[in-house]
Amino acid sequence: MTAQTELPQAETTGSCCGGSSCGTTQAADTQAGVTTVYQVKGMTCGHCEGAVSSEISELPGVTSVKAVTSTGQVTVISEAPLDDEAVRAAVDEAGYELTGRA
Repeated sequence: MTAQTELPQAETTGSCCGGSSCGTTQAADTQAGVTTVYQVKGMTCGHCEGAVSSEISELPGVTSVKAVTSTGQVTVISEAPLDDEAVRAAVDEAGYELTGRA
């Protein structure tokens, strides 16, 4: 009977880690800003990623930018939703084409 009593305790302890504390941390991270993924045409290398990221980073309220050449996707985290035309202008300034949201 002792083994049966210990087994539920181990299960309870294991589920605690994967439950509320992990989910709460993730929710706090996503609530820190608005995440938008854009599709950009013409990026072919790391320099391209840097150019696009640099221009978009200069937009007011942008806190993070990650461009990925292989997918053509640019993930932007901002304090509030961004104006798509402002993002398009920034991508154009870098020399690439914003084709829309991914």
